[in-house]
Amino acid sequence: MAEIKVPELAESITEGTIAQWLKQPGDYVEKGEYIVELETDKVNVEVISEEAGTIQELKADEGDTVEVGQVIAIVGAGGEANATPEAKEEAPKKEEKTEEAPVEETPVKDEKKNRPIASPAARKLAREKGIDLSDVPTDPLGRVRKQDIEAYSNKPAEAPSKPSAQEKKAPAKKDDGKPVVREKMSRRRQTIAKRLVEVQQTAAMLTTFNEIDMSKVMELRKRKKDKFFDDHDVRLGFMSFFTKAVVAALKKFPYVNAEIDGDEIVLKKFYDVGVAVSTDDGLVVPVVRDCERKNFAEIEGEIMELATKARNNKLSLGDLQGGSFTITNGGVFGSLLSTPILNGPQVGILGMHKIQLRPVAIDKDTMENRPMMYIALSYDHRIIDGKEAVGFLAMVKDLLENPEDLLLEG
Repeated sequence: MAEIKVPELAESITEGTIAQWLKQPGDYVEKGEYIVELETDKVNVEVISEEAGTIQELKADEGDTVEVGQVIAIVGAGGEANATPEAKEEAPKKEEKTEEAPVEETPVKDEKKNRPIASPAARKLAREKGIDLSDVPTDPLGRVRKQDIEAYSNKPAEAPSKPSAQEKKAPAKKDDGKPVVREKMSRRRQTIAKRLVEVQQTAAMLTTFNEIDMSKVMELRKRKKDKFFDDHDVRLGFMSFFTKAVVAALKKFPYVNAEIDGDEIVLKKFYDVGVAVSTDDGLVVPVVRDCERKNFAEIEGEIMELATKARNNKLSLGDLQGGSFTITNGGVFGSLLSTPILNGPQVGILGMHKIQLRPVAIDKDTMENRPMMYIALSYDHRIIDGKEAVGFLAMVKDLLENPEDLLLEG
C-alpha cells in the first residue's frame, strides 16, 4: 500500500488546491499515471502515483487546500485495495459452498477505464462548463482538446444536462433583495489580488508616459516579415523590437533593472524579461531568459512558445521565476492608455498600448496621420528618480523610431 503525498512544488509554494481528481476510489492506476491535478499560486501541477494498484481512498475533496507533504490518497497494491477484512474472511467460506447454484452477478460498468485522454486545460474548461468528458467527441487519437470542449459547449442540442458550477450554487441576495451569484476566487486569482495590493502598499509607484511613432518599425516589419518567416519559421512581431529596446535601455539605466532587498539595492547584471500573458485563470508572466544574447527570431520563438504553454496551462514554475523586468501589452485588447502595476519585487514595468492613427505635427506647416502608440513606464520611486525613468522611456522611444539602431545596440 502506498500513500500519495503533495510533492515539493517550489521554494516559495507550500500549499495548493485540489483542482480535479483524475481517478476515483476503485480505479486501477499504473505506476507513473496521473491521479490528481493541483492548482498552485502560479501553475497547475499533475501528481502521479508512485505505485501500481487500486485507489483505496481519497483523503481530500476537490476545492480543498492541501499542504506539501500531506497525504491525499491511498493506493493499494494490485486489486487488494477494495477488499475489506470481512470480505477476505468470507472468501474461503464461499469456496466451501460447492453444491450451491452459482450466483449470477450483474456486471458493473467501469466507466473510468474508457476515460478519454484530455489536457489539463481541457479538463478545467469541461469542469467549469459542467461537461462530462466522455460525452465530448475525441480526435482520431482519442484525445479531447480545449477546442473540442468549446465546440461541444456551443451545440445547444447536445448541451449536457449536468449543471455548471455556477448553476449549482444557490442564488444569493443582497441586502436590498437583488439577486447575486457568489463565486469563490481561484487560488491563482487570490494570489494575483494579494500581490497587486502588496505592491501598491509597499512600493512608491509612479508612472511616466511617452508616445512612439511606429511608422518605421511597421515599414521594416512589412518588408522583412515574409523572409523572416521563411528563414526562422516564426513570425516577426512587435515584441522582439520592444524587448531589444528595453534591454538596451536597461543597460544604460541599470537601476530600472534592480530590486530592493532590505536596505540594499540589488543591481541585476542579467536581462530576463517577463512578458505578461492573459489566460482564462488570470495574468501570468513567463520569463524570456538572457534576452541580451538572443536575436529577434529567438525572442519571437520563445515568446510564442511561452504564450502557448500559458494558455494550455503547461507552464512550469521555472518558466515564471526570476524575471528582472516586465513588458505588458494592453494594446492587444484595445487599451489606448494605462498605468501598469509593478510585478514585484521588480521595480519597473513597460506598458504597450494600441497603435492608432493620429495627426502628428511634422513641422510648423505640416501635419500627417501617423501610427502612434502610447507607452507607459511604472517604476518604484524609492530607487528610480524621475530623470532616470524619463530617460529610460525616451531611449526606448528613440530606438523604436529608428529600429536599425537596435541592431547596433543588440
